Amino acid sequence: MPTKPHTEAVLADGIRIRPLAPGDTSALLDAYVRNRAYLRPFEPHRDEEFYTLDGQARRLSDQLSAQRAGALFGWVLVDGERVVGTVTLSHIVRGPLCSANLGYWIDQGYGGRGLASAAARFACAYAKEGLGLHRVEAGTLLDNLGSQRVLAKCGFSVIGDAPRFLHIDGAWRDHRLFQRVLHEGPPR
Repeated sequence: MPTKPHTEAVLADGIRIRPLAPGDTSALLDAYVRNRAYLRPFEPHRDEEFYTLDGQARRLSDQLSAQRAGALFGWVLVDGERVVGTVTLSHIVRGPLCSANLGYWIDQGYGGRGLASAAARFACAYAKEGLGLHRVEAGTLLDNLGSQRVLAKCGFSVIGDAPRFLHIDGAWRDHRLFQRVLHEGPPR
């Protein structure tokens, strides 16, 4: 199924969401370096290469390739030209599952403004209207109550807990899994 083109929007406080672009390498590097300690408890171990221009260029190139193949769609949240977060639909599966995984993070200095909720809603709308997906899944660490509140506000419901689900911050961590059903029609 062909997808609709990515869209852009203003989320809140003048923060825009727009598709990932080839020129985002430096801004993404700056954002990840700025938020390195803040994001560490929520992310997989990142080697030093991740925090270099070359590392971010390779990562972005891989993401854009996956996007062209229809396996991933990603956006950046920007304040002017400064990246202050990302949202991604990944592991897109067609056929009878017709699903994707949602991931997001917001810059430590931009929390509490409703940006994560707005970005998650934006991605879910694109998953439904642009991709024709049936559902979106997301997972949080059990103690990440802020992210769980974001998902609840966006219409996600808990589908269960997964012991030792992902290797995060150096160890296998338990996660709470959520889903949002987008439509009840047949796979598109």
